[in-house]
Amino acid sequence: MICICGNRKQILVDLNIRLYGNQIDIQRFIMVHAVGSGLYGLTNPFDTPERKAFRETIEAFVETEIRPHAHEWDEAGHVPWELHEKLGALGVWGFGIDEKFGGLGFDDPFMRMDFAVAMSMCGAGGIPAALGGRGISLDPLQKLAHDDIRLRVLPEIISGRKGSSLGITEPGAGSDVANLKTTAERDGEDWILNGSKTFITGGMESDFFVIGARTGGPGLAGISLFFVESDTPGFTRTPLTKKMGWWASNQATLYFDDMRVPGKNLMGQENYGFIQIMQNFNTERLGLIGCALGMMKVCLEDSIAWAQERETFGKPLIKHQVIRHKIADMSAKIDAVQSNLWILCAQIEAGHMPVAEICKGKFHATKALEFCASEAMQILGGAGYLRGNRIENVYREVKVIAIGGGSEEIMKDLAVRQMGL
Repeated sequence: MICICGNRKQILVDLNIRLYGNQIDIQRFIMVHAVGSGLYGLTNPFDTPERKAFRETIEAFVETEIRPHAHEWDEAGHVPWELHEKLGALGVWGFGIDEKFGGLGFDDPFMRMDFAVAMSMCGAGGIPAALGGRGISLDPLQKLAHDDIRLRVLPEIISGRKGSSLGITEPGAGSDVANLKTTAERDGEDWILNGSKTFITGGMESDFFVIGARTGGPGLAGISLFFVESDTPGFTRTPLTKKMGWWASNQATLYFDDMRVPGKNLMGQENYGFIQIMQNFNTERLGLIGCALGMMKVCLEDSIAWAQERETFGKPLIKHQVIRHKIADMSAKIDAVQSNLWILCAQIEAGHMPVAEICKGKFHATKALEFCASEAMQILGGAGYLRGNRIENVYREVKVIAIGGGSEEIMKDLAVRQMGL
């Protein structure tokens, strides 16, 4: 007798048993009877019933409310605003925000991660970008804005009734934030802003902005943050069109021409605004790892579906060893990114922000995504090159995940500096 183990099941096989004719086919028996671990065999050791319920709610929302319309919205370059409000009703933007401001009153990195993964599987990366662009402005608003501002605008943003954006990137200063040129000068009790921002996600539709401007000397220590409303005189904006990806999300260039804002719109300590929100970017990068993971899962799932349906040389594509190896490689990379993401979330939940590890996690995830997108395109062949399928969309949007929130090169450099080198 021999023992075959499959997914915690032991199957005792008596070699005297005759199966499939006169000769026992052990390999076929294993394939038929041994229970595998499924497409995603790993389970989250930190999962809870609450997290599972939240994840399933978001996944169901994506499947019913977004995926059927994703291609149409992406081609149109616009997401209906009612979708913002539907998601807002689920509380997805309330993490880490006090209940008095319309938030959930608690934070959960695992739920944040599950939201990012599920949304990025919708079929068009511009949709979660359009909906979630407000995310990186919320923490600065809660922590640094004047009470009057917080009480007035945070409930509107979190509910999805209004949009908000963070404005740091400039035409001449992306990753090099210390070279920021937009200025803010005192004029009595007010501030006068001049300059511009670009690649601002949600910038064409947002009502509220958190804007970085130079109020002091050179470097990061001379930058302050300001709350700006879109109807302020001197504020204008133009769309960024003809993008490679993220078609459903509007990106904008913002202009400030002698734009006057009240003194209370200064957020936090003068000259130290950017330093005060640097932790905010770690949360953004964690979300981008989740986005990369969701896109990788799209590559795997759609590759398998196509390989099972498509026949070549007299048998399904999935039966060719070269295709099976591609699927194994993609699956292994998904396991690695997923496992790392769970550990990062656990560290954050325990009260430790693993900055170096988040940086490494981001460039590792985007390199893995680049691999999966290429392999999925190879498996689908010409079908993958046609607009209207998720693989074509993922392939175009790999680089925005790799560059946004800190490019791979910046992430590597920051990780090594965080390591004390």
